[in-house]
Amino acid sequence: MAAAELLTVTSPLEGRVVELAVAAGDRVGAGSMLAIIESMKMHHDVVAPAAGVIVEVATAANLQIGRGAVIATLRAGEGEGEANAAQASVDEIDLELVRDDLDAVRRRHDVGLDDARPHAVAKVHGRGRRTARENLNDLVDDGSFVEYGPLVIAAQRQRRSVDDLIERTPADGLVGGLATIGAEAVGADRARAMVLSYDYMVLAGTQGYQNHRKKDRLFELAERRRLPVVLFAEGGGGRPGDTDTTTVSGLDTMAFHLFGRLAGTVPLVGIASGRCFAGNAALLGCCDVVIATEDANIGMGGPAMIEGGGLGTFTPEDIGPIDTQHANGVVDVRVVDDAAAVAAARRYLGYFQGPIEPDADLVADQQVLRHLIPEDRLKVYDVRAVLDALVDVDSRMELRDGYAPGIITSLARIDGHPIGLVANDPAHLGGAIDAEGAEKAARFLQLCDTHGLSILFACDTPGFMVGPESESAAAVRHMSRLFVVGANLSVPCGTVILRKAYGLGAQAMAAGSFKAPEFVVAWPTGELGGMGLEGAVRLGFRAELEAEADPAKRQALFDDLVAAAYDHGRATNVAAQFEIDDVIDPADTRRWVCAALLGPNVTSAHSGGSERR
Repeated sequence: MAAAELLTVTSPLEGRVVELAVAAGDRVGAGSMLAIIESMKMHHDVVAPAAGVIVEVATAANLQIGRGAVIATLRAGEGEGEANAAQASVDEIDLELVRDDLDAVRRRHDVGLDDARPHAVAKVHGRGRRTARENLNDLVDDGSFVEYGPLVIAAQRQRRSVDDLIERTPADGLVGGLATIGAEAVGADRARAMVLSYDYMVLAGTQGYQNHRKKDRLFELAERRRLPVVLFAEGGGGRPGDTDTTTVSGLDTMAFHLFGRLAGTVPLVGIASGRCFAGNAALLGCCDVVIATEDANIGMGGPAMIEGGGLGTFTPEDIGPIDTQHANGVVDVRVVDDAAAVAAARRYLGYFQGPIEPDADLVADQQVLRHLIPEDRLKVYDVRAVLDALVDVDSRMELRDGYAPGIITSLARIDGHPIGLVANDPAHLGGAIDAEGAEKAARFLQLCDTHGLSILFACDTPGFMVGPESESAAAVRHMSRLFVVGANLSVPCGTVILRKAYGLGAQAMAAGSFKAPEFVVAWPTGELGGMGLEGAVRLGFRAELEAEADPAKRQALFDDLVAAAYDHGRATNVAAQFEIDDVIDPADTRRWVCAALLGPNVTSAHSGGSERR
């Protein structure tokens, strides 16, 4: 047997010997701890390089030593069998063991979960509602949520104990973090999102010092990573009871600036259920889309603020109820409850996550489009049925359906590609565009432009609504805005003339000119003109009509002139002058859309979305 080798074990750094674990004659195994050296307040183990017997210990506890100082001399290999058998100190790690430090952290997190607050949760459920965490769990993909700041508590240590704050103000009333939404359909990269929910079980979802700081952090991350944001906004606005700050007015809070800056860069989805007042409502109103439940009350001030301003005494239910906020356009999507709100948010966000795999089974028989517009030019029809037949089955999501009924704005898919739809509704004012309709259309165009969605106009309008009542609604400003927005679109658009296309209103349904879109085509029912036929005849042939004294003959002359004007403005005649690109079989409409508005070759020719709002 070869002679045992003597090994010198030295200190790897300068420091103080805080522990000697061996003495001369001790058998050790490879990796056994011989001593502990403290350096820069950190403890470093000195271990045996091989199994053997300690021949000599060359230092002592509490001794300051230098780097390379001898700790011990080891005769390697001597008594190796016994040493290895005795080396029970190097035990295998129990991966299932939960250390005390980890157990304490887990228990601290558990305090903020719903299971730790059964009474508060029961109150929420008793109102037919879901908790903040229940909504977020339903919104995001399973296992994808990474929460920021769950251990934060309200800044009220001067008036409440820390234990009470931990128990009653978890996360300071704002649950938020990173997640994916719909990754199964579009992949994890396109599904990433920032999600936040005020927690009404914590101080009525009010905006405290720490949850403002948390919002700032999450909004900055969303901007940095270009992530869409989904915000559950229920809550009562600013919280005056925080004490652990130097705040006087709080007007230097960054959250509203940061969130406003996100508008026009990433999709912002706001959800309101229950009471949403003041600062919470301000954030909600910054969102591209507002989804609200039947029990929602939304207002820029709650009862206390209104009464404090001397404006009267009201209950929360008096302020901004859903019927009001749906009719005035604040609410884009009205739903029955929290579950429906989450489903609507997931669906809405999907349009801004890009195309999905096309499915031939989701294409209706396009021949039905040939029969949805009556041949009688005066007969009203259901334009929503036209849109639903044109796009992928069940893919259309209408926005602001309670406001400005003469304009229909929808998100949809064609061959799996997301697209924006703007349509006139002939059932309201004959399809005329009023001031509210112009505002609604312009805002929707900006939404699509901001996020890179192609736009299809379905035109059936006699023009802009005119008259004293229309002008009292600021028609000039709202209607002209359609030309400004249309002229500055950076995404492709196209126009299909279903029936009427008259005057400035028709041009507004084509980004300002029939030569501006990628295409302008008409169905066989199309009729066009510089103004409505009847008005054009009365204006242009006033002398002839006034010259006919007999009322019956005057009406017959008028009818003949209108018929001649209609023949002159038939879509086929207009196409013959190349004022539009073609008159098509309605069943070919999808083919035009796919060729001119969808796909990488189209979007690459445009900037892919503007950052204007």
